[in-house]
Amino acid sequence: MNSTWSRFNITAVTLGLAFLYLPIVLLVIFSFNASKLVTVWGGFSTKWYVSLFHNQGLMDAAWVTIRVGLISASVATVLGTLGALALTRYTRFRGRMLFSGMIFAPLVMPDVITGLSLLLLFVAVGLDRGFYTVTLAHITFTMCFVAVVVQSRLVTFDRSLEEAAMDLGAPPVRTFFQITLPVIAPAIISGWMLAFTLSLDDLVVASFTSGPGATTLPMKIYSQVRLGVTPEINAACTILIGIVTASVIAASIVNKRREVQRLRDEQAAQRG
Repeated sequence: MNSTWSRFNITAVTLGLAFLYLPIVLLVIFSFNASKLVTVWGGFSTKWYVSLFHNQGLMDAAWVTIRVGLISASVATVLGTLGALALTRYTRFRGRMLFSGMIFAPLVMPDVITGLSLLLLFVAVGLDRGFYTVTLAHITFTMCFVAVVVQSRLVTFDRSLEEAAMDLGAPPVRTFFQITLPVIAPAIISGWMLAFTLSLDDLVVASFTSGPGATTLPMKIYSQVRLGVTPEINAACTILIGIVTASVIAASIVNKRREVQRLRDEQAAQRG
């Protein structure tokens, strides 16, 4: 056996994966438990999923979470892409260091500090906390993740393609939408998926910036778990896991197909 895959390495990897994913597997399994006791198996049943969809409080919180995630991810993707373009294409301009620091600060800023800062901002400007404040908060801390993903793609982008398009008479705007955007689209899609996933998962920032009628699903789950875990919570978490997993798989498939198509186009261009 190769020394790189010794028994110690295999054991370490197995224990590491078990530590990370075994609790998730158990949660999914017990979401189909017929018993009301979440730690005692009482047979296979899907009644808790039916009960979940009849729980108006959880369904309202889920709808708020999905709307916040879709809106914040879309806006953060646009702003993050523009920020990445500015940092990549314009390497020298006044205030670049400050601009870069403001974009990437949420990456290293604790969630508690981010949430408290946004809360003080909303109070100072007299903005009532609710759906829109949660959405603005999620845009703020997810935009930097999109900027990092898109910027990493722009760094390796071959600008000669843009120069060739403009030499042939294409204006800058048309060049961006027909040349640059299709090339960096996989990174933009990945950034959107990452922003959407982070928005679904957020608890701390939403707790600081939410108000009446804007309770997200993580907040609702946390408030109920403090009184005890119920099978409905397991079912809700399983659905969230399924959504995130499906989103990641879909993004991977899209990126892979785009990469294959790009390679085919390059090969065709070389033959031509």
